[in-house]
Amino acid sequence: MSNDKLVFISHSGEDTWVARQIAREVGERGARPFLDADNVDIGAEFEEEIRNSLNKADELVVLFTPWALDRPYIWMEIGGAWLIRKIPIIVVLHGITKQEFISHPATPVFLKNRNIIRLNDIDQYFEQLKMRVSEANRYD
Repeated sequence: MSNDKLVFISHSGEDTWVARQIAREVGERGARPFLDADNVDIGAEFEEEIRNSLNKADELVVLFTPWALDRPYIWMEIGGAWLIRKIPIIVVLHGITKQEFISHPATPVFLKNRNIIRLNDIDQYFEQLKMRVSEANRYD
């Protein structure tokens, strides 16, 4: 049994190492992670690859750090996931507090009302993902 659940991981370039750890854990739970640094070939049409992968994603994990708050691509990916795809958005904070995230001028209302987690608590998300993957495999 294989699962086609695709988890798109949005992050700033400064956070690639941490994002790779998240991607590894997503893969270990049976889902397919999409991480631009690992899944977009050098020389490829970057924006098209991002758009195509986001269009296939089942979930969006967004790693918010002090650097990520001002990255336009992250906000565009969130907008696409929320407005167009209507997929779950998991907000993971690292190096910033929930209050700092909520009070940031770019943070939209629809993200302020989510169950926001700290990176130290991400194992809860991984366990829930594992259950969703197992449930999906049951019906394959």
